[in-house]
Amino acid sequence: MEAVQHLHSPCLVLAGAGSGKTRVITHKIARLMQPGYGADLAPSQIGAITFTNKAAAEMRERVKDLVGPRAAGKLMVCTFHSLGVRLLREDGEALGLKPQFSILDADDVTSILRDCGATTDAKLARSWQWQISLWKNMGLTSGQAMSVIKTDEEQVAVRVMKLYEERLLAYQAVDFDDLIGLPLKLLAEHEHVRAKWQRQLRHVLVDEYQDTNATQYEMLKLLVGPNGIFTAVGDDDQSIYGWRGATLDNLKRLPQDFPTLKVIPLEQNYRSTSAILRAANNVIQLNPKLFQKTLWSDLGEGEPVRLVECDNEEHEAERAVARIQAVRGGNASGVQAAVEWNNFAILYRANHQARIFEQALRKANIPYKVSGGQSFFDKAEIKDLCAWLRLLINNDDDPAFLRAATTPKRGIGHQTLGSLGEFAGQWKKSLFEALFADSLAAKLNARALGTLHEFGRFVNDLEYKARHTHGAEDAKAFLMEWLKEIGYEQHLYDNEENEKVAAARWNNVLDFVDWVAKRCGGEIENDGGMTTESERKSVLDVAQTISLITSLAERNADQNVVTLTTLHASKGLEWPHVVLAGCNEGLLPFSREEGEISGQQVEEERRLMYVGITRARLSLMVCVLRRRKKGREYVQAMPSRFVAEMKLGEGTPGESPRERIKRLREELAAKAKAAPPPSGD
Repeated sequence: MEAVQHLHSPCLVLAGAGSGKTRVITHKIARLMQPGYGADLAPSQIGAITFTNKAAAEMRERVKDLVGPRAAGKLMVCTFHSLGVRLLREDGEALGLKPQFSILDADDVTSILRDCGATTDAKLARSWQWQISLWKNMGLTSGQAMSVIKTDEEQVAVRVMKLYEERLLAYQAVDFDDLIGLPLKLLAEHEHVRAKWQRQLRHVLVDEYQDTNATQYEMLKLLVGPNGIFTAVGDDDQSIYGWRGATLDNLKRLPQDFPTLKVIPLEQNYRSTSAILRAANNVIQLNPKLFQKTLWSDLGEGEPVRLVECDNEEHEAERAVARIQAVRGGNASGVQAAVEWNNFAILYRANHQARIFEQALRKANIPYKVSGGQSFFDKAEIKDLCAWLRLLINNDDDPAFLRAATTPKRGIGHQTLGSLGEFAGQWKKSLFEALFADSLAAKLNARALGTLHEFGRFVNDLEYKARHTHGAEDAKAFLMEWLKEIGYEQHLYDNEENEKVAAARWNNVLDFVDWVAKRCGGEIENDGGMTTESERKSVLDVAQTISLITSLAERNADQNVVTLTTLHASKGLEWPHVVLAGCNEGLLPFSREEGEISGQQVEEERRLMYVGITRARLSLMVCVLRRRKKGREYVQAMPSRFVAEMKLGEGTPGESPRERIKRLREELAAKAKAAPPPSGD
């Protein structure tokens, strides 16, 4: 209530895990709009910034319930990056950007960097991409990065970054990091733009504030101004993204940059039992504190945290499955009633740990989903083909144009695209529209112009055929002919050193062709795997639905399945029953070579452990391996230092022989109950 009612100076809400931070933000938005409380702000004067589109959508829905759909529709609830897009679309011309600038995805960037660095090595290009992203998040240009480089590799990365910056400017394109860096530059260097946005946004609320990086903090300061009013909601104990630029310095700087800052801790946890919270508090108290707080709960003591020693990864997966079956069947101690599959999650530090759990769950016929894994539509080869289809649907889609024109290569070089981009920006046209302009001949030589015109005619012919191709067989023939014409299979083999990987990528392409063809023939497979019939469609009709299909992962979020996910991806989520896997040195805390880990890294890994523990509401099982796989061999495994820090005590199930026997009986009973009946019954 204090956080919601504090309206007239900057406010930092230290929201511990499960303490209701989203509720605070949504109710504060409603209070800011409520007449008679001093703020009386119009919805359009309030901005709420989150870190994911999903969080923004959830917040918008919850605000709608409080203030009604009309008022909620005028609020600006968005991510930092979508706010950046809005600033650049409205005022980016001050930086020389046309309003319809292109936004490149990660694969587009890798492709351009390979070209800039004159390499076919995608791994090397991605390492440059990672380094350039870090520099950009620090607010550095290639010129400024020159003063901080320490290694020969960084020297090369700076040179590539300079060429990359030139390429982006010529293409009238930006990457994901530019959506923060360029708005910061815009606000810092153009006073009229800064004044406009400070007038427009009278109160800014920032969710997950501990995840902001240096550039985002500077952007926030310029948005609100020195006397601005904002509400930052975050938790220094849940800062787990240091590896991608997030910094706790932003929390330290708030009281210094805003002396009237009011700090309000939220310490009551409404999610977890006392046993779970006590383990979490014991771990996190060993980290240095920026602001003091201790979580507490009035949900009762609950079931003790269960510590389970496992022989190896396979045994760990078996124990996790047996635990899920026992709890679901209502056979576990402390669990009274049967529960659904979606009440369970298995959390781990690294993606490779998921495979063995998947095998064990499949063997037990338990439905599951791997959250955070790569979607079919996120694969580079599928994105290539989708870019072509996007261009057929909308010729003004500049990112799709850039990808289609260069994948596979068609003799259209970066200088030609740069000149086309400059021309398009000057005349405020899309790249495709500019391609056919009469005056483009003055900008390009005859050969370059001829190559562009040939590409344009090919796209137009393709669009006509796609519009008039119906039915599964014709669609498949059309798509295969198109892939042959652009030489896509050869492109995959030419750009992949490993032939097996290239073959796997081509199989993905064939799967995509079958997927589109089925839909052209009226066959649609629903979420349950059943195929239904609908009317025959053209290839272009199906292409228009792809953007909807790519959001399948979000649509399936509420499926009744066990969740497998990394600790990083679990933040912000919760489940009644959680298995925390692989709590061993080298895995959690993670280190490539045991023992080689800095104090700062240990602190961040400890926060990751804290996040994992506090995802659980009713029960938590912590797994420790006696031996773990390293390469093809098993090596002795040491329990994670964080397990001892939890101070679970001697009475923890798994340590007491009596409890161990009782649990094994429960697990055997659950297995027997879940086993299929013998044949003939």
